[in-house]
Amino acid sequence: MSIDFSKIPTPCYLLEEDLLRRNLKLIQSVKEAAGVQIILAFKGFSMWKAFPIVREYIEGAAASGACEARLASDEMKTLAHTYSAAYQRSDFNEVMENSSHITFNSLTQLEQFLPVVRNFSRKISVGLRVNPEFSEVETALYNPCAPGTRLGILINQLGDELPEGVEGLHFHTLCESGADDLVKTLVAFESRFGKFLNKVKWVNMGGGHLMTRAEYDTKLLIETLKAFRRRWNNIEVILEPGSAFAWETGVLVSEVVDIVENKGIKTAILNISFTAHMPDCLEMPYKPRIRGAYHEPVEGKPTYRMGGNSCLAGDFMGFWSFDKELKTGDPIIFEDMIHYTLVKSSMFNGVPHPSIGMWTENGEFLMLRSYNYLEYKNRMA
Repeated sequence: MSIDFSKIPTPCYLLEEDLLRRNLKLIQSVKEAAGVQIILAFKGFSMWKAFPIVREYIEGAAASGACEARLASDEMKTLAHTYSAAYQRSDFNEVMENSSHITFNSLTQLEQFLPVVRNFSRKISVGLRVNPEFSEVETALYNPCAPGTRLGILINQLGDELPEGVEGLHFHTLCESGADDLVKTLVAFESRFGKFLNKVKWVNMGGGHLMTRAEYDTKLLIETLKAFRRRWNNIEVILEPGSAFAWETGVLVSEVVDIVENKGIKTAILNISFTAHMPDCLEMPYKPRIRGAYHEPVEGKPTYRMGGNSCLAGDFMGFWSFDKELKTGDPIIFEDMIHYTLVKSSMFNGVPHPSIGMWTENGEFLMLRSYNYLEYKNRMA
């Protein structure tokens, strides 16, 4: 659907409803064909004003602690599947109140909290996160199976029997990965933890299943999940992707506020910040696409770095080429900026936070959230 960007205030994260629905339909079809649960991981996408749309296709949410678990109850209208690297006593009661499943990262955390869970007024299914010691995620920052990782229990830390009360196993080894990566992970997982699979009720295969990416092999994913369930007595399988829900569903709209030059390098300074508003670009790192720009420099065409508006010296990326010289006020539209952007954005340096909007199926702009000085002030103290 064509968007009238003259109606969009900048800066703004802009979700496109028709693209979100496209992803949701695909996820729903995989869920039904494979006979598994696919739930939304808030750590990748938690734009809760879009949850009424999500609920039309998918039920269930994955939370990383008390706040996300409460958001599941409040806005997804469901109890969460909650996993945390380390729960605290101070908010664990809130975790229980808003969770149907609670997964522990270590045997010491299980020992500490299992008596509390057992005494809770409602049944909660307990699981353990395990480490299959296999992941093909190349970026160390995102590799949960790197040597020395704090995430998940190793097979040599478990005995021949799971601790009493454990009903499920959880692993997470993927990051925007393909179905073939899951196939290889399952070989490692089953070789190490297969002796427990006839004794548990469910297996949570975590996130990172980027099934809405154009080249993703959804047929292989469905076949892999069905075969796994057949091998293990029709066991319940749960997937909790985040990026897949919001993949290619919207943009970050910004504009040029200045152009500076230093030793032949031209930098277009924008009214957004990479470090505050697109941190994954610097962390992964990856170079985002800009609508209407050449992704790599083209000889003879105007070429610029893109600079953020914070004081961090490294708040820039480059280079992109354009068909004409940029000028102050020109729009710069970054593609695919809905997943892992809002959830990680900050108000570092007091830079204005982008508003959040949606371009509806009816071709209208809907402002979902805007930010002002008090938003910044109230975060500080």
